[in-house]
Amino acid sequence: MAVRRQTPTLRLRRLAAELRQLRADSGKSREEVAEESGINTVTLYRLETARARPQKRTVITLLDLYGIHGQRRDELLAVLRESGERVWLQSHQLELPDQYATYIGFEEEADNLLNYESLFMPGLLQTAEYAHAVIRGTLPTIPRQEVEKRVEARMARQALLTRQSPLRLWAVIDEAVLRREVGGRQTMRGQLHKLLEASEEPNITVQVIPYGAGAHPGMTGSFVIMKHDSDNPDVIYIESIATDLFLEGEDEIAKYTLVFEHLRAVAASPEATRHLIASVYGEST
Repeated sequence: MAVRRQTPTLRLRRLAAELRQLRADSGKSREEVAEESGINTVTLYRLETARARPQKRTVITLLDLYGIHGQRRDELLAVLRESGERVWLQSHQLELPDQYATYIGFEEEADNLLNYESLFMPGLLQTAEYAHAVIRGTLPTIPRQEVEKRVEARMARQALLTRQSPLRLWAVIDEAVLRREVGGRQTMRGQLHKLLEASEEPNITVQVIPYGAGAHPGMTGSFVIMKHDSDNPDVIYIESIATDLFLEGEDEIAKYTLVFEHLRAVAASPEATRHLIASVYGEST
């Protein structure tokens, strides 16, 4: 019987991405790094694609070569130490950019994003005004400067939808998202207009679950499924007040994928969704 290759953990994948970026920043090819470090190119490829967990001395050799010291070095060695653990519970107490570094990294590597939202517009489809109102409203105690940083990061992420090989986004949202007046009437009009425009893009699908659908599996909370066309494993992301949770187990991914299929089935079609969004937009005049 064939043995199934164990999928890399989230931390191992993050470490691999960091090593790839450090080499790219250095301007060196794998062959040049191999010549200077004594680490052969096959090993470098396996480390940079999360196909192998590096030894500490190997990572130290690479960090020395790339000139990485201080806090940055300590952070990467900490990721290495924990790279065998399969679930990452990340505290909201971290400040930008570290708070979003893990999610943003996985989002950027994804080819498809399946996003269900019960209360908010999907972050990749928010206007700056809506994002500002949401962040200020849900985190009323954080300083204004941090609010601006979070809004800036959210807007920067949206470039994934317009890059040369754009991210394919399938967003399912509850009708309540359209009707909750976040930031005032003008902010919501701008947000609904952007949502309508986005729904026309070939790489973006938007569906709304109307109130008339009754109870549905998404009522327990929002989630994101980050999917890959390559052999990289999919990742589930769940955000809450206390924690950011990343799930990577096959059973968990299968469960959330099935839930998303149910949500797509009970939601209005993309065409009917555009009519519903336009109707709510007209009501906000």
